[in-house]
Amino acid sequence: MGAQAPVSWPHQVGVLPREADCFQYRDGIDEFQRTASASGTVTLCQVLAGSGGVGKSQLAAHHARGMLRGGRVDLLVWINAGSRAAIQAAYAQAAADVAVAADAAGPEDAAERFLAWLNTTEHRWLIVLDDLTDPEDLRALWPPERADGWTLVTTRRRDASLRGARRRLVDVALFTETEAITYLTAKLAVADRREAEVELADLAADLGCLPLALSQAAAYLIDEDLTVPTYRQLLRERRPLVELVPEEAELPDDQRTALAAVWALSIARADRSRPVGLARPMLHLASMLAPAGIPLTALTSPAALSYLARHRSGPTDGPNGWRDRIARFFARSARRRPPVSMEDAVGAMRLLHRLSLADYFPDTPHHGLRIHQLTQRATRDDLRPKQLAALARIAADALLEAWPDVEADTDLTRALRANSGALHPNAPAALWRPDGHMVLFRTGTSLGQAGLVSAAIEHWQRLQAEAHQHLGPKHPLTFATRANLARSRGTAGDATAAVHELQELLDEMVPVPGIHHPWALKVRASLARWRGEAGDVRGAVSALEELLDDMVRVLGSDHADTLTTSGDLAIWRGEVGDVAGAVSALEELLDDVVRVLGPDHPDTLTTRSDLAHWRGVAGDAANSVGALEDVLGDVVRKLGPDHLDTLIARGNLASSRGEAGDVAGAVSGLEELLDDLVRVLGPDHPDTLAARGNLAMWRGEAGDLAGAAESAEKLTGDRLGVLGADHPSTLTARGNLASLRGEAGDVAGAVSALEVLLRDMTRVLGPDHPDTLTIRGNLAYWSGRIGSATEAVDSFAQLLTDRVRVLGPNHPDTLITRGNLASWRGEAGDAAGTVSALEELLRDMTRVLGPEHPDTLTTRGSLAHWIGERGDAASAVEAFTQLLADNIRVLGPDHPDTLNTRGNLASCLGDAGDPAGAASALQELLGDVVRVLGPDHPGAIATRHNLFFWLRRAATVEDS
Repeated sequence: MGAQAPVSWPHQVGVLPREADCFQYRDGIDEFQRTASASGTVTLCQVLAGSGGVGKSQLAAHHARGMLRGGRVDLLVWINAGSRAAIQAAYAQAAADVAVAADAAGPEDAAERFLAWLNTTEHRWLIVLDDLTDPEDLRALWPPERADGWTLVTTRRRDASLRGARRRLVDVALFTETEAITYLTAKLAVADRREAEVELADLAADLGCLPLALSQAAAYLIDEDLTVPTYRQLLRERRPLVELVPEEAELPDDQRTALAAVWALSIARADRSRPVGLARPMLHLASMLAPAGIPLTALTSPAALSYLARHRSGPTDGPNGWRDRIARFFARSARRRPPVSMEDAVGAMRLLHRLSLADYFPDTPHHGLRIHQLTQRATRDDLRPKQLAALARIAADALLEAWPDVEADTDLTRALRANSGALHPNAPAALWRPDGHMVLFRTGTSLGQAGLVSAAIEHWQRLQAEAHQHLGPKHPLTFATRANLARSRGTAGDATAAVHELQELLDEMVPVPGIHHPWALKVRASLARWRGEAGDVRGAVSALEELLDDMVRVLGSDHADTLTTSGDLAIWRGEVGDVAGAVSALEELLDDVVRVLGPDHPDTLTTRSDLAHWRGVAGDAANSVGALEDVLGDVVRKLGPDHLDTLIARGNLASSRGEAGDVAGAVSGLEELLDDLVRVLGPDHPDTLAARGNLAMWRGEAGDLAGAAESAEKLTGDRLGVLGADHPSTLTARGNLASLRGEAGDVAGAVSALEVLLRDMTRVLGPDHPDTLTIRGNLAYWSGRIGSATEAVDSFAQLLTDRVRVLGPNHPDTLITRGNLASWRGEAGDAAGTVSALEELLRDMTRVLGPEHPDTLTTRGSLAHWIGERGDAASAVEAFTQLLADNIRVLGPDHPDTLNTRGNLASCLGDAGDPAGAASALQELLGDVVRVLGPDHPGAIATRHNLFFWLRRAATVEDS
């Protein structure tokens, strides 16, 4: 046999894969190539790891060509590393080429000689081990570590043995969106195809930016002459992946495996790895849920563990395989299955991670397992319809078991909602057989609790249609979807629609299941609430009184729904004007909810908050603030700082502080809250918009009228865009903006805006809605400011008639309207009539609200003022003096109303002939006003003006 011809350098062993058409240069490739080809140091072995189809081999081949063509290596060896035998054979071939295996005893001996040669040769070399199946295959076959020698491995494995001081594992990522669009554009352009970039972006998203999927999809588009929208429609129809890519013989770029089969080898390997038989059923379960992240609590729930135990697949090889099969045989014979522990389930997830079938992130447990959407789809394609349906119910059970009763962890509940949303389209019919699965309803409830009103409406609309289709129109769950949809519409601002839909539903429920059925009782409770929200507060009270009797009889007095209805009734009694009754009822209810539900139950915390609020409305503002501070502390402890109820509690506390006179505290609290609302809920969330409205109002109270009006104007525009022109919150924002404009000096603009708003409110809410009546009062006030007092008197007189008819004579709003009417009669010149009307009003306010209620104290101030205007300055001084003492005792010395009373008393002293005393009192008051409200507050400016006036009067008297 003749001698082998001497090798010529540079030399290549093995065949590199052809570079893909339109090869895409990727982020990070420069750093990888610099590290992989750095010379003069000990070999840095690069291990490119990633799921099938991410382009590991293409990156490795691109790098190898560059090294060879650039003259940086003398020897390039490309090895298809699917088995140990294949690696040894490739080494033997390389040994033969470099003439070190002439007398080798076989491939193993030749491989050893080649590795020894690599360790001593002066030639530079690059060894590429492509698609390493098992790191064990490289035992004693790793290329040596030396200068001017490089090793590059591609693999789907991420085992610890692939990492080390001399080895660097590089996770090969998917294409970025930009890279995917660039690739698709170039690929289609080869066939003279032009597609809109937005369509290509959507296609890339549908395929998860997986390079192999993009390549095969582009080829299919070209071969079948399909447009991108048509192909995306085929994807949405959930056809098997095998039908949406070219046949195997027609695959592009010399690819050997169609997309649908890319992960089969890894799954087969997983079946044989520890924990044996669990990776495949875990992959099945994960394939039903959200690709972006599945909570680990769901995948380790009792439902998940039971499923894994029932569907554990048997090993196909391995030294202990026969023992495992025997153990399972006897376990089945004993009518029991080997249990699967949480540790086993975690082991299965770790195994999927090691094989690049999924990504396991224990440090972010709410998104702990992530799996590419096409891996999921290929997995589901292998399941029969019955398997898929059963798996959907199991996945739903797992989510429901992981769902906490109290949604304190907002990140977890967001993840659970995302997974429920991903599960539903994968097997929609299965979740309605035999009945609607409760995870569907839990998802909708969670959306509502999170304030995601639009999403909740869409969810319930879809569920209503599906329940009607699968269960029929009279099924209780169909009724439930309709009730929840109606409630969501009300929450979105359409209380009238909510009332209409709930009444329609209740009429249908009378024969089936009956008006006293628990489902019907819930509907009646919702109907009563939305009647009140729609303006029929008396009707709400009447309906709730009747409902409460039925609930006590049917459910019992301690049932949670009965307690909730008791709370609703108390609140609506307060809204109808019976504030004392609301406080009394809530005090009694609080004892019951603590006894039945416990002190930390969310309903208990809500009852405490409601009680604190109504105590504030009843005039006990200071104690209301203290109670709300206590509630907030408990809510944070129970639900966490970012829970929606916590954020609401902070808003309630801030407003209560403002009502108690701490305007600066209200502004500060709302500013801090607004930052957190934007961070947690987003800028367009209804609660975020509501907080902005409250902040604008309290900034106005703090004296920044121009800034408040500017904020309110921007808020009105945002509410219009987010909620729509006819949403009650948009209408309210318009009313607040108009009043702030008037306070800032644009009285004519306020009147014009309120006139337009009144027409819209009458159309949307109706003429008798409390909010419509409030706007009439505001319009009457500002019209009086710009026009004649007589016109204001006429407007308030008409409004009073309607308030008495709608709300009753003792409602606080009715009493306030009487005070406004009396004051405008005084402005019209009838001071004596005003005093008489206010005296009568004061008796009624004392009887209805109590002598220390802020509105009662305000009426006393108005009465004292008009007594002075009537000409009896001495009596006015006496009345203000008595009022000041009560203001200090009830509200505190720094409350804005107390400071205002001091200013009125000083002016009355001057009118009574003591200008020096007036100036002295105002001098002392100015220091307190500046300290409490700031030097630029309108109250401070007015106090300075009055002080200068009375100083001049005092000087004139002294000169005389």
